[in-house]
Amino acid sequence: MDANSGSMHLVMVPFLAFGHILPFAELARRMALQGHRVTLLSAPRNTRRLIAIPPDLEAHFRVVDVPLPRIEGLPEDAEANIDLPSDDLRPCLRRAFDTAFSAKLSEILQAPAPPSSRPDWVLIDYAAYWAPAAAATHGVPCAFLSMFGAAALGFFGPPAALMGHSREHLSTTPERFTSVPDYVTFPTTVKFRAHERRAMFKPGMIPDASEVSEGYRMAKSIEGSKLVGVRSSVAFEPEWLQLVGELYRKPVIPLGMFPPPPTQDVGGHEAALEWLDGQAAPRSVVYVAFGSEAKLTGAQLRAIALGLEASGMPFLWAYRAPAAADSGNEGGGLPEGFEERVSGQGLVCRGWVPQVRILAHGSVGGFLTHAGLNSVTEGLARGVRLVLLPLLFDQGLNARLLVEKKVAVEVARDEEDGSFTAQDVAAALRRVMVEDGSEEIGAKVRELAEVLGSDEVNDQCVRDFLRCLSDYSRQQQG
Repeated sequence: MDANSGSMHLVMVPFLAFGHILPFAELARRMALQGHRVTLLSAPRNTRRLIAIPPDLEAHFRVVDVPLPRIEGLPEDAEANIDLPSDDLRPCLRRAFDTAFSAKLSEILQAPAPPSSRPDWVLIDYAAYWAPAAAATHGVPCAFLSMFGAAALGFFGPPAALMGHSREHLSTTPERFTSVPDYVTFPTTVKFRAHERRAMFKPGMIPDASEVSEGYRMAKSIEGSKLVGVRSSVAFEPEWLQLVGELYRKPVIPLGMFPPPPTQDVGGHEAALEWLDGQAAPRSVVYVAFGSEAKLTGAQLRAIALGLEASGMPFLWAYRAPAAADSGNEGGGLPEGFEERVSGQGLVCRGWVPQVRILAHGSVGGFLTHAGLNSVTEGLARGVRLVLLPLLFDQGLNARLLVEKKVAVEVARDEEDGSFTAQDVAAALRRVMVEDGSEEIGAKVRELAEVLGSDEVNDQCVRDFLRCLSDYSRQQQG
């Protein structure tokens, strides 16, 4: 730490997923604006795709590219989950991440450098479970930055539970995931459905080809960190933040939601924004997108398409086709004649879409989404009502919480197999946008947007977190 300015050098290690790199980079930008020096580690292709350092922050924010090694089974250009043709290859990417990023972090920690350049903290994602021990050998503390909300963290329990070492909070049996844990003392519906449990238990709790489970990674990252920052807000889930602090028995600090500013380049989608400009009624359009991780099946995409059509709502869909083998027809997963039939109602956009710009547009009032925390944050920060179709990981838990908070409606699904129909999609859209009760949802969303979308509030959360890091460092030096 610079004794004169009080500025710190913070090394950040996000995992190789868009939903983790993007919020880490946004948090890095906000910390650099506070005068701290930030070094963010990323694979080269992700740097080019996702990270743009503002010219006025180049002295405080740098990205170190970490090339990935060749790993058997990993496609040559795969540097993030979105690049994998199959979810079965995720362990290969994790192995490459472990090998390359642990070596680079050790190199940074061991490099001879002036005291002012020495890292004061290593800020880690859930996957970098090896980082706390490596940093500790050089006297550098770690902080865990959770890109999962407090409800998800609270549901999974303390680190010992994630590793199967705690009888009191056991969370390594499949049945445990479909009931609210006994240690949650307030009323809630936050739990997985049967189909969600089956989809996440094996990849989440069983060791994979990277030799450890996802749950183990997160547990060791939390256990070895001196404090925990959670992408959350006391205005949104105060009861869960308090519970997580009690379970972890270490400081848990809300980081705010820090949504990115709507300043993206439109990337060739000028026509889409012009289409939004031409909508007669404000807040009437439903934006549809399901993130970078989920690979929807052809049947799911067709149900969504027919549901959008049946709803009668104007919509803009950031469409990603299913795998070629699953498309089911020559339309890339869309029903035959769909785009022609909805030409006056909706717009289908393929490829990358400037989501933040679209959600900030005055014509957009609803968001059909997978309930990933990035998308939820971007929607709520702009006062957009949510229709939820959770698909992976913590998304089911996020969806239950958002429905509880009365800012969203979830698409009805079969409890056992997770299937849904076009009618289910249309019904959820109408409930959120036009039916009785939709205005109550709109009012709740607008109220929450004043906090979650406020730069002043979010930057104060970042300052509070930085102060906790600084105070800890001073205590250790004293």
